[in-house]
Amino acid sequence: SRSFFITAVLRIALGSATVAAITTAGVVLPIINVTHADPALMVLATGAGSVIASHVNDPGFWLFKGYFNLSVGETLRTWTVMETLISVMGLLGVLALNAVLH
Repeated sequence: SRSFFITAVLRIALGSATVAAITTAGVVLPIINVTHADPALMVLATGAGSVIASHVNDPGFWLFKGYFNLSVGETLRTWTVMETLISVMGLLGVLALNAVLH
């Protein structure tokens, strides 16, 4: 889904899931109108893309690190991997829903 990849790139670059998701909404709106994509699935894909690859430019990364008293490396191996798995599983769920619904 285009919205997933746009959101994921913005999330990795900016660190903010909220900014990535809101920016993607404005970018993909014309795509929805032209391709007649399911808006609900685009929203789900955007949400999934917004949690990918949390790293040092994400405030949530530092909260998790501090709360659990982890090193940066440990946080990358736990928090970042978990967030990325959640994101990819979300995308797979959206693709499965799309296959079933269309």
